[in-house]
Amino acid sequence: MLARLLLILLMTGVLPVLVYHQVMTRSYLKAEVKNRISSMESEALMLMNRLQGAGYLEGESDALNDALLSQMAENWNSRICIVDSGFMILKDTASRDEGRYLMSPEILKAMQGGYSERFDAAEHELLFVEPVTVTEGASRVAGAIVVRADTVNIEKPIRNQQRMFYILEIPFLAILLVLNSVFIYRTLRPLKTLAADIGKAADGNLSAKVNVRNFTETQRISDAMNRALSRMKALDETRQEFVSNVAHELKTPITSIRVLADSLMGMGEAPLELYQEFMTDISSEIDRESKIIDDLLSLARLDQSASGLNIQRTNINEKMELILKRLTPIAQTRDIELLFESYRPVIAEIDDVKLTLAVTNLVENAIKYNKDNGWVKVSLNADYQFFYIKVTDSGCGIPEDALEHIFERFYRVDKARSRATGGTGLGLSITRSIVNLHHGEIKVYSKMGEGTTFVIRIPLHYIEEEESE
Repeated sequence: MLARLLLILLMTGVLPVLVYHQVMTRSYLKAEVKNRISSMESEALMLMNRLQGAGYLEGESDALNDALLSQMAENWNSRICIVDSGFMILKDTASRDEGRYLMSPEILKAMQGGYSERFDAAEHELLFVEPVTVTEGASRVAGAIVVRADTVNIEKPIRNQQRMFYILEIPFLAILLVLNSVFIYRTLRPLKTLAADIGKAADGNLSAKVNVRNFTETQRISDAMNRALSRMKALDETRQEFVSNVAHELKTPITSIRVLADSLMGMGEAPLELYQEFMTDISSEIDRESKIIDDLLSLARLDQSASGLNIQRTNINEKMELILKRLTPIAQTRDIELLFESYRPVIAEIDDVKLTLAVTNLVENAIKYNKDNGWVKVSLNADYQFFYIKVTDSGCGIPEDALEHIFERFYRVDKARSRATGGTGLGLSITRSIVNLHHGEIKVYSKMGEGTTFVIRIPLHYIEEEESE
């Protein structure tokens, strides 16, 4: 990781400088060559004027012009050739090709009145060809002047400057390497610490804290990880507590059954009525055990996913009336009045069986934990998006400090009374899970001595969950 980051930083830091240097060097070289060509063109123009007037291109020898050509060639560090209209070299400052013929694309272009110039960086050579025009009578091209100049003298100072730059670049790269190494080390060190702290949590130490605050980013990651660890720890504690509660709840009826059975076996000959009483108690404990198991299985199925929902359009008004009709006999045993108030017809997309179970749990609790001769009021309402079920009772209410726990599994406000009424402590958990599967929400409002109100809000149209890829 360190090597890769260092390489990236060096590439992003040094490459632009090198590219810029190369571009500037070539641009400067081209500019110098251009200046040299302009200077040579000016001198060549004056030379051509002399050659035209002296008849040099018609073969008339002129020692003065020969000397001027030689001097110009020496000044330009170049070779100059004068070519007539018949492509024959009249004068070669190098004294090698005089009397020979010279034909090239540049010469042909010059004979047609065109100008050519070319810079060959590989050969370190500058070539330009200028036509010589005679204006006596009709204007015509009488020949051409060809200049091949050596550009080493132009390139040498530029190359020296380039080498000097490279020499200076070495300590710059060394300093950059050290600074980048320090920077990357200081950047990666908190990440390594962060990885080590997260590794402790992954090994099962959920009490470990991530405390890496070197940078704003690592501080945010630390805070997020600490929140996640706290949540995981709370979930783990909840799981352990749940397992403990399940073991306790399942063990209690079994313990009662064992005590009753041992008592029966130790009685010898006991009255039939006593046997019947003990067997009735044993049957009640078995029923209680069976109800706990059934509720646990219901919770397990609800926790899996919403894939098991059987969604269909249902008349909620008729459904509520049917639930209250079934629970009326239970309410009548304690002279509790069941009231139903419907504000408008409601048709919604729900799972009939599961929603019936959720509402039944709420109404049953309102009856069980109510006072004799009390009342339970159920109301149904809806707007354009949701329908609302409200269950209100005249019971003793729920303490304020217990409101945030009543949906927890096996939580009981009054444990003794819950067991006396046959409660398992799972009903409200099941109800909340069912409401959540319908993408709804449930809220509770209560005051001691004034009763309790549960409000369920569920969408009229079921929202399909998109499967994550």
